[in-house]
Amino acid sequence: MVKAHIAKGPFEPTFESLRKFECPEWFRDAKLGIWSHWGAQSVPMYGDWYARNMYYEGSEQYRYHIRHYGHPSKFGYKDIVQLWKAEKFDPESLMDLYVAAGAKYFVAQAMHHDNFFNYDSKIHRFNSVNMGPKKDIVALWKAAASRRGLPFGLTEHLGATFSWFQFNKGQDKEGPYTGIPYDGNDPEYEDLYLPNREHYHPDKQQWDPKDPWYTSNPWWHQRWFDIIKEVIDLYQPDLLYSDGGLPFASSWDKTDVSFEDPSFAAGLNAVAHLYNTSAAASGGVNRAIYNQKDRRQDIYRIGILDIERSQEPDIKPDPWQTDTCVGDWFYNVKTVYKKPGHVIEILVDIIAKNGNLLLNIPQKPDGTIDDECTYILQEMAKWIRICGEGVYGTRPFRVSGEGHSRVVIDHFKEDKVEWNSGDFRFTQKGNTLYAFQMRWPEDQRAVIRTLTQTDKVESVRLLGVGEVPFEQPYGALIVSLPDRQPTPYVNCLAIELKP
Repeated sequence: MVKAHIAKGPFEPTFESLRKFECPEWFRDAKLGIWSHWGAQSVPMYGDWYARNMYYEGSEQYRYHIRHYGHPSKFGYKDIVQLWKAEKFDPESLMDLYVAAGAKYFVAQAMHHDNFFNYDSKIHRFNSVNMGPKKDIVALWKAAASRRGLPFGLTEHLGATFSWFQFNKGQDKEGPYTGIPYDGNDPEYEDLYLPNREHYHPDKQQWDPKDPWYTSNPWWHQRWFDIIKEVIDLYQPDLLYSDGGLPFASSWDKTDVSFEDPSFAAGLNAVAHLYNTSAAASGGVNRAIYNQKDRRQDIYRIGILDIERSQEPDIKPDPWQTDTCVGDWFYNVKTVYKKPGHVIEILVDIIAKNGNLLLNIPQKPDGTIDDECTYILQEMAKWIRICGEGVYGTRPFRVSGEGHSRVVIDHFKEDKVEWNSGDFRFTQKGNTLYAFQMRWPEDQRAVIRTLTQTDKVESVRLLGVGEVPFEQPYGALIVSLPDRQPTPYVNCLAIELKP
């Protein structure tokens, strides 16, 4: 059983109590957050999951590692983390870029699956203050966000680490290093590589969240809780994101959940501590959010649903969030970035369905972002200056939009949609309906058929231009647009409806 000393407050570490969670208005109003999914795995500039795949013989990252750094029996992840210097990291300048691009909250990464922490941990020596950058990355991010009045969040990816990081216990099966153990077998570094030798399965390529080492490992559950409590106590985040469902649910894929399942204990205690810590600092009212990646919100909703690199098909009654990236999660010299228009279209489609977008901008190991990412942010800033009125503080309309084009809802699939001028996405604020036209019409006419004869239009503004002529025969709205569009991306009509 997890030993947990949590803050006193309105929440107990039970589903019954935590289901009383109510989404704070700041999150519902914010719509767009920027995420720094950054850490020591950025050092090789060769993409996500490097700490794991450098130990997976035959993988692309393994081949890169042995040819660039040497064999992982000689040069392992413990050596990679020492190369991370973050020598040009300027959180103030970056935060200015993010705020200009429209970010209303900011999220940093506390640790990834690699078991290297981006903060000054007293529990774990492998952290960014003791080695590598010699900086408290999380504290620097929080200070920059706070100075700009942004809610500050943290992501933890630690729950899966015990299983995910098992490959460092392996050895090559062929070639010049056949049979030579990787450095994850060195007992001197067991605190980084973890005591999971018995868990190692050389033929298993994916970590298994149903594995008993994940669901029923009391040592790991206690350690996870202690670390997450340390993070909450140090930084009091407004948002805490777990990369997965609530740790450590053994029944994660079942609908007949037992709420007495002891595997939930670490997660429930951490969430209750988060909410009570926030309430203590906010006059007794929780303003923090827990993000969980589990679509069974109807079974145990204790926070806000997060969907990685996908989204919802239509409006959800409860707020939710998509997390995605303009490229790869960690900096990757081979990645192809999304275009600015694609990012904006994703944002518009999501907010029309009662969601938020959390967008990662990958950083190089020195802490900078490249020119392509800067360009994306600058183009977003131009667009938000014109269309932000239809984004922030809005709520869904009675339908999310009209038109036949749809995003494909498929795990990790984010293909650009071939929108046309008949596709609209809607938001609403008071008596104002915002209609985002996903493509500019060649005939300079916007035709909206969703409105009925009871929806009396008093005026129409094209954001970035001003009032434009319209007519409303039989309920349908026909708007005459100027020859020139105010933004080359999605444009927005502000339609004033009679109360």
